[in-house]
Amino acid sequence: MKALTGTALAALALTLAACGSDDAASNNQTALAQNVPLKTIPAPNGGDWTQIVSETPQGGFRMGNPDAPVKLLEFGSLTCPHCAEFAEQGTPVIVSKYVASGQVSYEFRNVIRDPVDLAAALLARCNGPAAFFPLSDQLFATQGDWFAKAAALTPEQQQQIGAMPSPQAGFAKAAGLDQFARLRGIPAAKAQACLTDQAQVQRFIQQNEADAKQYDVQGTPTFVINGEKVEAGAWAALEPQLRAAIK
Repeated sequence: MKALTGTALAALALTLAACGSDDAASNNQTALAQNVPLKTIPAPNGGDWTQIVSETPQGGFRMGNPDAPVKLLEFGSLTCPHCAEFAEQGTPVIVSKYVASGQVSYEFRNVIRDPVDLAAALLARCNGPAAFFPLSDQLFATQGDWFAKAAALTPEQQQQIGAMPSPQAGFAKAAGLDQFARLRGIPAAKAQACLTDQAQVQRFIQQNEADAKQYDVQGTPTFVINGEKVEAGAWAALEPQLRAAIK
């Protein structure tokens, strides 16, 4: 996985080769998994596991029971169409069924594929852990709109923005992500600070490289269950394996 550099526009044309899906699992398997009741692990003080979100040491965000017996990790890109499809089909079930039961914790780590992706990832975390998953879901839901604006830039415009000290801020404006952030409670000054946070940019690059080596992350989405990478790029393939991990 190639690390993103400060001026690179490596994938504005959509590097779909690094964004794949896996439809190998049968619908019968998925239906069976969905119908199996889960034993519930109660949250402390009558709380809701889906409302417990924290940043992990690796820079991801984890929802749910930190001591859950099954730990699901997703490596995803906010500019990946297959990740957006998974966010629509799989994430709601993961949250409402598996995380809510206390049996599964769900961590999402951003894989940065291009400067537009970088801008979206920086804004998704700008309002802290509690807002990360809702903002990411809304970015996925509107992905076709904002990424199309960035993809419509001419090569000359891309080059001009890429030469900026913080090109991701320029691409955020070109894609309308600055307006997206304002409409969701992120003031312009705060969004700008997040977009120009070079320490976070370097952290993304370093963590992406480390995760690629540790988990052989070659595309998005990639899933890891209890520390082991699984062969699944779509919810139909992932759910049977996730359910099988729950004892």
